[in-house]
Amino acid sequence: MMNKKLHDPGTTKEILKKYGFSLTKGLGQNFLIDGSVIENTCDAAGITKDDCIIEIGPGIGTLTQFLCERANKVVSIEIDRDLIEIHKETLPYENLKIIYDDFMKMDLEKIISEEFGDSNVKVVANIPYYITTPIVMKILEDRVKVESITVMIQKEVAERFQSPPGSKEYGAISAVIQYYANPEIKFIVPKTVFIPQPKVDSAVIVMKIYEEPPVDVKDEKLFFNLIKGAFGQRRKTIINSVSGTIRDIDKNKLKEVLENLGYNPSIRGEKLGIEDFAKISNSLAEQ
Repeated sequence: MMNKKLHDPGTTKEILKKYGFSLTKGLGQNFLIDGSVIENTCDAAGITKDDCIIEIGPGIGTLTQFLCERANKVVSIEIDRDLIEIHKETLPYENLKIIYDDFMKMDLEKIISEEFGDSNVKVVANIPYYITTPIVMKILEDRVKVESITVMIQKEVAERFQSPPGSKEYGAISAVIQYYANPEIKFIVPKTVFIPQPKVDSAVIVMKIYEEPPVDVKDEKLFFNLIKGAFGQRRKTIINSVSGTIRDIDKNKLKEVLENLGYNPSIRGEKLGIEDFAKISNSLAEQ
């Protein structure tokens, strides 16, 4: 199977039929059948022979093949153990290690240390839609030594990740993502290049992780609580939204801080960028 490209629809169907593999809807399994999309994803990630890759949810190995051929070493993490026998046939690469486990429960720092040492590490994956945000946030919040995250995710979610303040897509997840990384959508992937075909289009987004956040935050817990509260009741002013959802932030103190910093107390959270949230939370931390 090494010489066959798994993105070929006939090959994909042949493998699934041979092993009697039934798609698990709960795991969001969709298999990519367009080689140019995979090539473009690897290009977007900037993969070289110096890179080590963490892949999440390899499926039958469509993207994995390309990663193994381009990178120094690949560690793929797959939750579905029914794919073990398929992988033995489809992915006989010496620079590949597959770990069959739940990514959300894994110690990423330990894996990176044991498998890659001091090498340059990137995350590249076609993530199931249903668990996109938890996976991305785990990587960011664990603050593991990863240079970038390149993922193919639902187009609407990708747009939310990179949206600027004031846009209709901008929300709490936008601000939080942009605190940790610089997200940029590279290209759109039509739903027609998957088996089975999902209901929506996808997008490949690259998140280059900051070595240090772009804004100075004195109390991260307060900073994230402020963001969460600001979008808790989106149609309300930041004061009413925060006071209605976050008990740890005093309404009168927040009003005073906003006025002292020159913000209109009736401003809504959707108008504030991470620089604004940093200023407000830092001032609250000094109260």
